[in-house]
Amino acid sequence: MDNLEMNEFSKLALLQVVKTALDSLDSSSDEEDLETLQKSMFSSSSSSEDDLEQVRKAAGAALLGELRGPQIKRPRIEGFVENTIPRYSPEEFKSHFRLYPATFEYVLELLEPRLSRQGQTGRPQTPARTQLLMALWMMATPDCYRSVSTKFNIGKATSIRVMRRVAKALHEIAPRFIQWPQGERAAEVMSAFERNSAFPGVIGAIDGTHVEILNPPDDVHQAYVNRKGYPSIQLQAVCTHDLIFTSVYAGHAGSVHDARVFRLSPVAQFVGNPNIYFPNDSHIVGDAAYGIHPHIMVPFKDNHHLSARQKNFNYCLSSARVSIERAFGLWKARWRSVLDCLPMVKIEKIPEYLVATMVLHNICVMRDDMVEFEPLPFEGNRGILVAGHAIEGGLKRQRLMNTLIMRDN
Repeated sequence: MDNLEMNEFSKLALLQVVKTALDSLDSSSDEEDLETLQKSMFSSSSSSEDDLEQVRKAAGAALLGELRGPQIKRPRIEGFVENTIPRYSPEEFKSHFRLYPATFEYVLELLEPRLSRQGQTGRPQTPARTQLLMALWMMATPDCYRSVSTKFNIGKATSIRVMRRVAKALHEIAPRFIQWPQGERAAEVMSAFERNSAFPGVIGAIDGTHVEILNPPDDVHQAYVNRKGYPSIQLQAVCTHDLIFTSVYAGHAGSVHDARVFRLSPVAQFVGNPNIYFPNDSHIVGDAAYGIHPHIMVPFKDNHHLSARQKNFNYCLSSARVSIERAFGLWKARWRSVLDCLPMVKIEKIPEYLVATMVLHNICVMRDDMVEFEPLPFEGNRGILVAGHAIEGGLKRQRLMNTLIMRDN
């Protein structure tokens, strides 16, 4: 065996020592270091001698951790995936994993090639089925990683890797399932909105929501505290009449102004290209915090002196806009982790996770796999000014107001 082969062999052997030690330590922070270490070790541009020295140090540190006194071997449940889950009825399965077995198998077929990729070390991956089941359990419950790893008989560090791998795989297929309506689909959406609310030309409803997160690091903590006093990540979305998300934008800290979130979102670019995204002079509907625009219709501000037609306009618009409140309600009811508090330490991973849950939401809705839910209460936005065209937007609103059927409200 030549020196190059010996170096590669040494890397693999020592990395295995580190992995074994970290799994026994059940450490999520060490797992982060392991990912960085593995990338540097197997980079073609790295120095082999430096790499070996680095991994020797890491192996020594990990083993030292093992020797710092007796390690507590946490009990794990054996046979949960192999024996218990297969005995669930479809309803029991859905009560735990928030979708029916048929939907699960559909998602598994989509993701299996991505979840079965072998790592650089050659170490066998956790089976794709187990990965997806574990990730769904994490999304659907407020359980922590330690609890879930016990149930699925894997180490905590492995469970974190699995959750990130599944979220990444779902994020990769997002363009297939989160799509802006075009062509026949756009016509279908507008027709359904008008049928449900009497409001014509609606291609979607827009709003934002906050997802609570664990306390961020001290140096950035205040930036994530929103106006309601808790740390959060912001998410803006547009949905159709049937609660399918068509645009998702996530990742800004809770304190960032709603106007900035909108300005940096894809929707802000869409309104600048109406021929592509707003056929037949269509529009999205939002709350009064959004600025009026030819392609963003908002209610008249209630000054207690609204005319009957203005009140009717607001009523019809609200009947269309409630779709986004219902979509958020269904999304958070299905995936309790986004309703309560995300058990994630690495903030930069959260947007990918949120998009992943919305991909699953859309898949379930498209397959008519629903759960009981309540629309979320309106959170309220701060003034969102949409650049330009306010006069044209106001004139369009007046025209719509005068042509809307008067409804009892």
